[in-house]
Amino acid sequence: MIYPLPHLLPAFLATSDLLPLRGQDALRVSAIEPLTRAGPQGLRAFDPAADGVLTATPAPLCGMDWTRPRIMGILNVTPDSFSDGGQFAAQDAARVHAAAMVAAGADILDVGGESTRPGAVEVPVAEEIARTAPLIRALRADGVTLPISIDTRKAAVAAAAIKAGADIVNDVSALTWDRDMGRVVAEADVPICLMHAQGTPQTMQVNPQYSDVRFDVYDWLADALARAQQAGITAGRVILDPGIGFGKTLAHNLALIQHLGMLHGLGCVILFGASRKRFIGTLSKTDEAQARLAGSLAVALQAAGAGAQILRVHDVEETRQALQVWQALHNKAEERGQE
Repeated sequence: MIYPLPHLLPAFLATSDLLPLRGQDALRVSAIEPLTRAGPQGLRAFDPAADGVLTATPAPLCGMDWTRPRIMGILNVTPDSFSDGGQFAAQDAARVHAAAMVAAGADILDVGGESTRPGAVEVPVAEEIARTAPLIRALRADGVTLPISIDTRKAAVAAAAIKAGADIVNDVSALTWDRDMGRVVAEADVPICLMHAQGTPQTMQVNPQYSDVRFDVYDWLADALARAQQAGITAGRVILDPGIGFGKTLAHNLALIQHLGMLHGLGCVILFGASRKRFIGTLSKTDEAQARLAGSLAVALQAAGAGAQILRVHDVEETRQALQVWQALHNKAEERGQE
């Protein structure tokens, strides 16, 4: 099998014949590097017949187009999340933080009631619903109109959240934990994010192994997409996430980030979440998760440069500022309204 890796140029460097990467203003496809498990085959020119998936613009989701990367603000209402566990467990604190992220420029809010950090224990369904559904209802009552995502593996939690006003389901198990999740999402006709993970939170960091993580994750996500379609979810409603840090070593994470653009070959919106994660601390020798802002921004911009459409982050204001500058630097001067 051939896995096409797009080589990209900033729009300001591109000639007029180069097409945007999947409708993104800042990026143009300059060439294709076909990769195989046997090794690379060398760069070749873009072929519209063979490579059209790389320049086809995904349909809007929840009113969002994909001309620029979108920011998903993390709202953990858990006592034990790896970075901000307990800070927003109380509903009042969560509502204040949500309002701050909206004001800071978030495009989506991702509400989670169960930690999936390494070693985390499963939360009972009723408790997870109690943590998330009333908060989502309160956010809507507060006037939050942004898309809200429910970060859960469990169909009953997703159903309660959708009833309370959630627009997207973010399933870190990609429909493998709760076999009823596909039905719930299909019947509600909402988008779903399918994430790759090896193992469960209790086991995923115990010596993860791959034949080649780049191709193994791609193939696994292709199967997840097929699983969603079999459940009645259309491909245009599927978002894919390579699952940075979920059953991966440092080397695995770096290989996935460096080859993130491969996933465009699957034709779905790509979500990328690496904010404050352990590998950033390992690389920068920063033990405290909340001190990893600079590294998180570096990784976010790397992902934006590979065409990720959604960046899931803790630090919304700082990420928005970085992306606005990145976008301006990549666009042509006339597109910025400058002389």
